[in-house]
Amino acid sequence: MDAFFASVEQLDNPELRGKPVAVGGSGERSVVAAASYEARKFGVKSAMPSVIAKRLCPELIFVKHNFSRYTEVSATIMQIFSEYTDLIEPLSLDEAFLDVTTDKKNIGSATVIAKKIRNEIKARTGLTASAGISVNKFLAKIASDINKPDGLFLISPEKAEKFIEELPVEKFYGIGKVTAEKMHKLGIHTGSDLKKWDLVSLVRNFGKTGIFFYDIVRGIDERPVEPDQERKSVGTELTYEKDLITHFEVIAELYKLEKELMERLENSDASGRTITVKIKFSDFRQITRSKTLQHYIHDFDTLHKEVSEIRKSLKLEGTRIRLLGVTISNLETDECDDRQLYLFED
Repeated sequence: MDAFFASVEQLDNPELRGKPVAVGGSGERSVVAAASYEARKFGVKSAMPSVIAKRLCPELIFVKHNFSRYTEVSATIMQIFSEYTDLIEPLSLDEAFLDVTTDKKNIGSATVIAKKIRNEIKARTGLTASAGISVNKFLAKIASDINKPDGLFLISPEKAEKFIEELPVEKFYGIGKVTAEKMHKLGIHTGSDLKKWDLVSLVRNFGKTGIFFYDIVRGIDERPVEPDQERKSVGTELTYEKDLITHFEVIAELYKLEKELMERLENSDASGRTITVKIKFSDFRQITRSKTLQHYIHDFDTLHKEVSEIRKSLKLEGTRIRLLGVTISNLETDECDDRQLYLFED
């Protein structure tokens, strides 16, 4: 999807359309969760500190996130995908790999299917989507970013080799900023440069990831689309504009995070057994504490009770806290058949 969170906000709030919008807080310690394309023209992007974003774009409009709304729209998008194939591997709320080797509507063309899906998304949600089409995940992911927003790009098998050779390494899916900088120092700037390195040299310099680099620069990516991948955790956290310094502030803010986390769990049709509380102090020191329960968490009262016990076990008096987070892991969804049932409620 194109600038998904920001686009949903512009869809729901006509007064925001055509204007630079950032989803997130505007405080000194806040970060941008998503930016509209109008904001991106000024250099605003996700994960950027809000103060820098505001400096780049003085007219930037900040809006609070509405996770339940994004989840609702995401469900519609995933439903559209499922009308064409059962082989869907979600990467996030607004992105997924689809294997259409055998499609439900017997269309027989990945390009035509992509066009139809984009049209359906526009018709049912009012949002635009971009698509990438190719022979494997690596190439399809790269292709999906080329003609954004509202675009489509095909990397056909016969053009894949030349395309990869000409691609800057920082554009490779799976190569981040730090790795790209390391490659540049080694004289690797394009796929063609990377292809000159043998497997032993790549492993020596990049560890096991070097095997991945050796394959993808040759267009080799045999990872299947895995529709049954399980989400490993659901969490929420917040960085505060001002340090939390009182006992009451910590309790109140944890309560808000617990409420939001419970909403996310319910929207995900999931429950979990392991609770993790994350705390970052004003000096950037960070701690996490986890607790695994015998049973799955199905209600807010249980979640609140367990988080409170973790909080009480920590010595937070006299500290200044800049970030709090709560996460649930060890998940099982409602579709699982092997969940243990309990005769008695705690």
